[in-house]
Amino acid sequence: MESQVRGGTRWKRFAVVMVPSVAATACIGVALAQGALAASFSVSGQSFKVSADKLEGKGFAQYGAIDSGYTMDGKKTAHPVAVSAFKSAEITNLCQSVVTPDVPIFGSVSLILKAGGGDKPVEADNIYIDVADLQADAVFNNIDIGVAAKDAAKGPGMKGGGEQANPYGFAQQADSATLTDVKQTAWATTAGTFKLSGLHMSLATGAKECY
Repeated sequence: MESQVRGGTRWKRFAVVMVPSVAATACIGVALAQGALAASFSVSGQSFKVSADKLEGKGFAQYGAIDSGYTMDGKKTAHPVAVSAFKSAEITNLCQSVVTPDVPIFGSVSLILKAGGGDKPVEADNIYIDVADLQADAVFNNIDIGVAAKDAAKGPGMKGGGEQANPYGFAQQADSATLTDVKQTAWATTAGTFKLSGLHMSLATGAKECY
């Protein structure tokens, strides 16, 4: 069975593109560009934006959770998210951006990352991303909607660790998924490996984002 979901539908917000957080990638970008590297990170108390021309992933699962963290001034935060996971994914023309406001002297400062252009897409394995909002055209193959989160066996399994999620809560899964024209807001990512071909990072003053 193939289930196709187009950009005008509301539940497309719970689809996924799998990418690392901008702040973590800024620290380890060279290593990621040269090869695979395990990663677990979030942007402290900040969401980040992501765009991509295309995501092709295998082994998809998704369930609800609460993402907890701290703002830059030490205040605790919590956000409802859709945790979306793939066993593996390839991402074409990835762009990530995060804006840090109120930087002394400069005001807002934007960090922008681009990778996966041409015939060398970004490659990732065992990825979990906490999604707040997503717009995309999506095709899911052999999708099961309404399974318990703990029983979503097509994906890499629940994240575990300090994750705040109900293993008996609503979930969905699919053998594979293809997303195009992706625009996403996310809070955090955990992954086994990332490989960013053609990595380019830049800093700019003011609010400059991928979309």
